[in-house]
Amino acid sequence: MMAAQVMAALAEKPASMEASEWEARVALAACYRMVAKLGMDDLIYNHISMRVPGHEEQFLLNPYGLLFDEITASSLVKIDIDGRKIDNTPYEINLAAFVIHAAIHKTGSDAACVLHTHSDASVAVSGQEQGLLPLSQFAMRFYDRQAFHDYEGVAIDMDEQARLVADLGPHKVMLMRNHGILTVGRTPGEAFMLLYYFERAARIQLAMQAACASGVKLVMPPHEVCEKAARQFWEMQGDILVPGEREWPALMRQLDRADPSYRS
Repeated sequence: MMAAQVMAALAEKPASMEASEWEARVALAACYRMVAKLGMDDLIYNHISMRVPGHEEQFLLNPYGLLFDEITASSLVKIDIDGRKIDNTPYEINLAAFVIHAAIHKTGSDAACVLHTHSDASVAVSGQEQGLLPLSQFAMRFYDRQAFHDYEGVAIDMDEQARLVADLGPHKVMLMRNHGILTVGRTPGEAFMLLYYFERAARIQLAMQAACASGVKLVMPPHEVCEKAARQFWEMQGDILVPGEREWPALMRQLDRADPSYRS
């Protein structure tokens, strides 16, 4: 069977499911696979959610116990904002995942996709007072545009939800101190690319800081230049687009060439 035929067969949605939900499931499963492919997952932990299109009080989460590279469109668990499973599935969800993701989804914001990982470099800079520093072009996107949430222990207490939402505010990226990173997007592609660019910037920062041990002095552009660069990204000046708009289709094609099983 030709590759295109294989993907078409894998992408067949259940007859009882709305096409928009199935498309959301496929995109979200792809996001899990891409996080795993780039080594930013954490065994069966961490979580990415997506609001079910047309159903503002429902969202999809990973089945607790599966590795990110095992997740498929059909295995995702659909729950409501009170944590009740909507579909008949043998899988459970991670309590911390519910607490974190439900907090943001029930705000009714445009954060259709919420991504949380413990990616190494992001965790490392989350413990630094200023978080991500403007040391590279990757970092400029987040200049004065990163939120911070202090560590409160494992996120299983419902009263932490209000503080999570308040700390995130209008931002699309939040460092959870000594814990990880959270990104939000209108699509899985946007949430993923924000994670990707932040992690690249964080790795560069750590490498530069390590070099300082041998006496190298860090050079940071002045505030005016950093702010200009940040505005270029967020205001999509020139030919800059929303994160993921160009990159995500290419990444999905790459996944399809390697292993299209995420579509099943």
